[in-house]
Amino acid sequence: MSESSSPVEVVSAPVGRVVGGRVEVRDDEWGGVAAVIRLDDRFAPEALAGLDAFSHVEVVYHFDRVPVEKVETGARHPRGNTDWPLVGIFAQRGKNRPNRLGVSRCRLLRVDGRDVHVEGLDAVDGTPVLDIKPYMAEFGPRGATTQPEWATEIMRAYY
Repeated sequence: MSESSSPVEVVSAPVGRVVGGRVEVRDDEWGGVAAVIRLDDRFAPEALAGLDAFSHVEVVYHFDRVPVEKVETGARHPRGNTDWPLVGIFAQRGKNRPNRLGVSRCRLLRVDGRDVHVEGLDAVDGTPVLDIKPYMAEFGPRGATTQPEWATEIMRAYY
């Protein structure tokens, strides 16, 4: 795509929804929150066959409660905290992202029919789920990772 071309629209239908867990939107203390990802009726339980052999899943979901007018496209202080640096929206994991997509890695507790029981999913009851993937260690980062101190500070109470 050249700089002058318009972006291509991508349309995704949710594969399911978050059921249970937390109902209010807030930033911290997700570690002990249990929830269910319930697949839509168009999927048979066989769509989840073998998933229970994994300890963790990665979940892609839509921040559907973020109004379009609240989407950020530039830089901001994470969580509005001016003690932290002004950083671009793509240098943080806030919910006010251009496409309002969230990605969470959480513990898989069990699979029951079309229900995927998880712990530590930072999405609230009713959130549309776009995809579920098994977490494989080989998809984790290779080599040492680094992050700024503000990121470590922001995550202290997250899980």
